[in-house]
Amino acid sequence: MVLDAQFDTLASAGPADRRLAVLRRDGASPLDAMLSRLFADQPVSVDADAAVDADAAARDDDVAVLVGDGEVLATSPLSALERAILLVNSDLYTTGTRHLDDADLPSVLTELADVPFRLRGYPLAHKEKLLLIAMSRQIELRAHRAGRGELRSSFQKLSRIDDEVGTRRTYGRLAASGVDLHVYGEPDWDPERSLGATVHAGYGDGYSDSWFVVFDPPADAVGPHTTPAALLALEERSRVWRGIWTFRPDAVSELAAVIRREL
Repeated sequence: MVLDAQFDTLASAGPADRRLAVLRRDGASPLDAMLSRLFADQPVSVDADAAVDADAAARDDDVAVLVGDGEVLATSPLSALERAILLVNSDLYTTGTRHLDDADLPSVLTELADVPFRLRGYPLAHKEKLLLIAMSRQIELRAHRAGRGELRSSFQKLSRIDDEVGTRRTYGRLAASGVDLHVYGEPDWDPERSLGATVHAGYGDGYSDSWFVVFDPPADAVGPHTTPAALLALEERSRVWRGIWTFRPDAVSELAAVIRREL
């Protein structure tokens, strides 16, 4: 596959382990079990009784703490984690119930960058693929806020942009924002006429089996909403994906260059 080597390169830079510590003031919640199932068989463990640094433990609210190599990498309110991933489903994104402006994610999720996941879609699993959907929308939000730069996104079938109300609305806003928008997939619908996006259509390797959202801002861009971001997922077999995201500028630039050159 065209993008196999890129995935392997991204994964090789990933951390050895990540641990998500859950601190609730009033004891365990059924949502803790849901969180554990979300990350089951992934390189992220969930610990409801973990010891973490004093600052996190001293907070008044319930929190999730991401730990790596013995250091606290991020801390987020558990309520934010629940709203972002545990209490939602993918229909909220596809139907447009969850808007682009609501796509911010808690840092305990975004800081799982460079961690390779293997995720199943519905009906094999109810929540796993949602992690990639939420991260895709977060990268799209980043591009929209920047209003410039280049966004390259693949859909397997281009008709998915039109079929999913939330996706159509999001990419309509992106096309109008000033972002240089490129879309990839099998040519069963024409986004160029409807959105003004640059269309890259094809079948097979790189088109039918990949899912990427790559935001490559201009070199002179500054500010928190103009930093590079990329998600890459490859379908190993029907409804089973290996996915990863990164915010490393060199990795994003290289992935964008490969997509630009090969697809």
